[in-house]
Amino acid sequence: MSRNFHRSLPFHYGWLIVGVGSLGIFACIGLARYALGMLLPAMGADLALSYEQMGTISTANFVGYLAGILVVAPLVRRVGARLLTTLALLLSGLSMAVIGCTINFYAISVLYLLTGIGTALANIPIMGLLSSWFASRLRGKAAGFVVSGNGVAIVFAGLSVPWMNGLSRFTWRLSWLVLGALVCLIGFFCLIVLRNRPQELGLEPAGTTAAPRLQQPHLLGRQRSVPLGLIFHCGAIYAIFGFTFISYATFIVTTMVREYGFSQQAAGSFWSWVGFLSLASGPLFGMLADRFSRRIALMAAFSVQTLAYLLVGFHLSEPFLYLSIGCFGIVAWAIPSIMAALSGDYAGADKAVSMFSAITLLFAVGQVAGPYLAGLIAERTGTFSGSYLLAACMTATAALLALRLPRP
Repeated sequence: MSRNFHRSLPFHYGWLIVGVGSLGIFACIGLARYALGMLLPAMGADLALSYEQMGTISTANFVGYLAGILVVAPLVRRVGARLLTTLALLLSGLSMAVIGCTINFYAISVLYLLTGIGTALANIPIMGLLSSWFASRLRGKAAGFVVSGNGVAIVFAGLSVPWMNGLSRFTWRLSWLVLGALVCLIGFFCLIVLRNRPQELGLEPAGTTAAPRLQQPHLLGRQRSVPLGLIFHCGAIYAIFGFTFISYATFIVTTMVREYGFSQQAAGSFWSWVGFLSLASGPLFGMLADRFSRRIALMAAFSVQTLAYLLVGFHLSEPFLYLSIGCFGIVAWAIPSIMAALSGDYAGADKAVSMFSAITLLFAVGQVAGPYLAGLIAERTGTFSGSYLLAACMTATAALLALRLPRP
């Protein structure tokens, strides 16, 4: 890319970072993780996998994600967010493509573990870049547009994977190859466009005011040391989101089929609407966080989530189930965008990746524990209602924890 390309843009280069960052999230989380649910049935039939083995493949990805979180902060400091994001997407993309050529269950599990490592090593640097490229007053909006890449991926995978799988029995392999190649392509695009900080192009962060240089918030933020208690406070909020979000996402289709009598196709069709609705969730709540406060935006998002879980937890009539899905979709990616912005507010540009990786570690722990505990409750009670009501209690608690967050 030309060294002076950014000068010809009609907008700040930071918004180009947002666009490519959204593509990165589309690849590393949306395609690498959310497409699995549509690929597993065909894989299981072709490779004669048990339900336990299919669950192990999914768990391997989460284990890899946890492993990636543990090393991402020092790697960002060593090689920079731009190069690390590119290498991570190549790791995810290549491992996904090789899965399409593999017949051994253990090899697939190891490869999908590598995909999870790549997901963490791409996701966190991309979100951390926003603290360098945007002043606090635009950070939530920018993060909201970046995480909307998840929703685009759900819609894309929902349309493309069934079509490819329908070509023949074995085209789950084609799906892995195509999706892996697309992730690698996006990785190269990130290498071309991303920059570690605006100063590399002679720019200030987007949204920086004309205040004296030493008084600019993004520069002062570099001097901050974040108390450990505050990291755990934010991490607890993010862990609750991980626990409840993935529990609902894992079991809502099963609930619709087994407890409401929907066909598999009809339930899947309703779930696809989550992808469409979620496209607005990140930008909407990101702008709300910028306009009012991170606390208010978090409380609003968790309140809507609580309503979503209560509506399905009390097993009301079908219209309330539709309302539950709508509420879940409209806040789907709200929390990640706000937490990314909050990390930059508290830790400053230079330490934002470290703080975001720390709270994401707790988020990942919640994400692993959520489906297990929800499934255990359902197995003991014969219904998922208790799992959803537990989720509602937890998100209500998270709203109260958000209220107690200190001002940045």
